[in-house]
Amino acid sequence: MTATGRSWRDALELTVEVPGDGAVRSLAHPSLVGVPEVGDEVLLNTTAWAQRLGTGGYALVVAVPDRLPPDPTGPGHLVKARYTPLQVSVQGVDEQDTEHHDTIAAAEDLGGMPVVVADLHSALPAVLIGLFATDPDLRVAYVMTDGGALVAGFSRTLHTLAPSLAGVVTVGQAFGGDLEAVTLHTGLLAARHVLGADVAVVTQGPGNLGTGTPWGFSGVAAGEACNAVSVLGGEPIGALRISDADPRPRHRGVSHHSLTAFGRVALAGVTLVAPRGLGSELGRQVEEDLAGQPERNRVVWVDVEGLDEALQLSPVTLSTMGRGWPEERAYFLAAAAAGRYAAVRVPLPDEA
Repeated sequence: MTATGRSWRDALELTVEVPGDGAVRSLAHPSLVGVPEVGDEVLLNTTAWAQRLGTGGYALVVAVPDRLPPDPTGPGHLVKARYTPLQVSVQGVDEQDTEHHDTIAAAEDLGGMPVVVADLHSALPAVLIGLFATDPDLRVAYVMTDGGALVAGFSRTLHTLAPSLAGVVTVGQAFGGDLEAVTLHTGLLAARHVLGADVAVVTQGPGNLGTGTPWGFSGVAAGEACNAVSVLGGEPIGALRISDADPRPRHRGVSHHSLTAFGRVALAGVTLVAPRGLGSELGRQVEEDLAGQPERNRVVWVDVEGLDEALQLSPVTLSTMGRGWPEERAYFLAAAAAGRYAAVRVPLPDEA
């Protein structure tokens, strides 16, 4: 290892000299492998780096063979990244010997809590901007699913936004949140009953896997998330993926991924939020794309006054699929509009 770079949450950038490849951009998660130092020999997994992937294009440190981290001593028997060489044991908010077990065991529903569901991690900052621009006093929890990165510490966006959140809950195989949960269901209950959230946001971690087919996309799980919210008595709110900048026809207007996840997978129904102010051509296309939604899904158009200005002041760089603000204005505006709608749907205390 020849140099260190930026660090955040549970991530450290490195430069590693690899014979035949030269200087390789690498990333270590100190909670898993310890803290590499200049001069260390490190074992790398170069799979993502060799493919020049966008979000995940790092070589990943598997181990520092000459200086292994100490054995974990903390409590917890939830094993995540199960049966991989880097599986990790964490303490789950829902397991038997934690202070929150009785709370989770007794929790029956979300009390009508609004839950914004998006298919990409890049929607998270815009959803939060819409929420806080509408009501800055809301307690908001982020529930991170395992469709993208499994390590919450990988997200620089999350590192910057964490002070604005009531907490982060990592569910399924994802780990590294303030709370860990076995399933999305217990993760949502923890957001409501342990973190005291007024609103939750559910997305996969950074990165996603897509194959150019309607069903072969990790974000399709957004529909299943809506089902979980409905089962638990929350209000699922869909953040639509809208674009007039994406060169791929299937993602222009309302992306086919949103239409699949919310229109075909979310069987209990979901409120789909469309932003006003898209312009006449894109607005008409979005209206046409949503005209075929099943009766169980309600489409609402939300006023976006003030949201453009709020998005321009984002504390993190807004970027999705390699495009930022204002190129992908429609995408971020749709996510912020979903946040705004969720903010006004928070039940009053006597309604919860």
